[in-house]
Amino acid sequence: MDQELRSLTERLRQESGGTPAFDRLRATRDHAELAEVLTAPGQPLWARELAAFRLGLAGDRRAFESLVLLLNHRDPPRCASAAHALARLGDPRTARAAAALATNELRVAYALHPVRLLAALRAPESVPALITTLERRLRPHDPYRKVALACVEGLGALGDARARRVLNEAMAHPALAEAAVHALARIPEQQRR
Repeated sequence: MDQELRSLTERLRQESGGTPAFDRLRATRDHAELAEVLTAPGQPLWARELAAFRLGLAGDRRAFESLVLLLNHRDPPRCASAAHALARLGDPRTARAAAALATNELRVAYALHPVRLLAALRAPESVPALITTLERRLRPHDPYRKVALACVEGLGALGDARARRVLNEAMAHPALAEAAVHALARIPEQQRR
């Protein structure tokens, strides 16, 4: 069993109180039943999350909207689970949605998982969104260092020369300097010029 699925299952079992409805949703192989949970009125959040996660892992694009909403949730475990499922969903809208969430200054407190998802997706939107987000985090006294660090690490993993300028700027920030040096070292030599 996928580690993220195991973690989500245990968390949601506790949240649901271990009800028969939870056991049914966890065990069903019927994608239509799972998709119905996403649109039926009055469904608890744990049920919607479990249904969306399972559909996402199965590559069923009916989960997309619910997973994007969960990616931007205030609860970090929900964001992490949604990012995991979105990375496996294979929906071409995922990178655009993650970029919009990562660069939304009104929701920057919840941008960590969209930033990590962008790095994992390696989509055309990834590098520009990570650069934009990191540039904003380099302001004096910015409280979102974890988001900035995730951007630096993501840009390093992507190894794109367009990131050189902002990574050089990140080196001036003590909390980011070491990661920025490592990220710059990951940009292939022929791209450095």
